[in-house]
Amino acid sequence: MIEWLKQPWPWYIAGPLVGLTVPVLLIFGNKHFGISANLRHACATCFPSDIKFFKYDYRKEFWNLFFVVGAFGGGIIAMWLLADPNPIVVHPALVNELAGYGINDYSSMVPRQLYNWDYLLSAKGLMMMVGGGFLVGFGSRYAGGCTSGHSIMGLSTLQWPSLVATVCFMIGGFLMANLFLPVILG
Repeated sequence: MIEWLKQPWPWYIAGPLVGLTVPVLLIFGNKHFGISANLRHACATCFPSDIKFFKYDYRKEFWNLFFVVGAFGGGIIAMWLLADPNPIVVHPALVNELAGYGINDYSSMVPRQLYNWDYLLSAKGLMMMVGGGFLVGFGSRYAGGCTSGHSIMGLSTLQWPSLVATVCFMIGGFLMANLFLPVILG
């Protein structure tokens, strides 16, 4: 059983499993799925104040915090029990492109040249992590949700704003990967 779980699941199995979370949440409690709203719930729970944005009944959405904790915990369990000791397989064309930026260590899920304390405390590392974190947070708030909320929940319930947000997420990802990231890493 463990060996079967360690194998990558094909899109036609994993995709429907992710997609089935939407009807399950809607049928069992009319719940809406999204990850970024949990920061708001956590702030409303931990820092009660007179800020209008945090004055709502966060207890109705408390289940979502358990969902995130479960996803995080599941990731940790999968890392311990299902980790593949082999190096990550990367397409040869991408290996050549990344070598031009000095990235050549594929021994873990993230390149060690980018994810280490020396790099993270450099100007480039701070720009990527702090700047990127700000842009993701700002974009999630401005769009009224994150990629999971819009692209999984919103599209499956045929919401026009979610289609617009998802298209913008994709355009932003393509621009970052093909225009901005090469300049930052170069």
